[in-house]
Amino acid sequence: MPQSPNTPIAFQDERAAERLLAVEDGEAVGYIAYFVLDRPPHALVAVHTVVEPGHEGRGIAGGLVRTFYQLAEAEGVPVVPLCPYAASWAAKHPDEAPDAPAEVVAAAKAQLAAASGRR
Repeated sequence: MPQSPNTPIAFQDERAAERLLAVEDGEAVGYIAYFVLDRPPHALVAVHTVVEPGHEGRGIAGGLVRTFYQLAEAEGVPVVPLCPYAASWAAKHPDEAPDAPAEVVAAAKAQLAAASGRR
């Protein structure tokens, strides 16, 4: 059963698993799947944002993306929002989501394509 909208959401970076989790009462209620660009400036690349059924409409996805940008800022690296939701959120919040340099975006797309080809 979904929790009350007043229940706090905690965000946990699981770098080894390449995901940022939204956790409520010990349960993962959403996540951003991401990877770290394998060459400088080691950008964080958002690939997919998911909110689990029954938890939609509570701002969890927006909280995930905001936290993802804050994590990147703390690490001093840009974010490349390849995920459509993250890209849309970034366009609506330019003060919180600076654009990544074009060459970093190109490198992130190339790394994602290479990884997809290996699967």
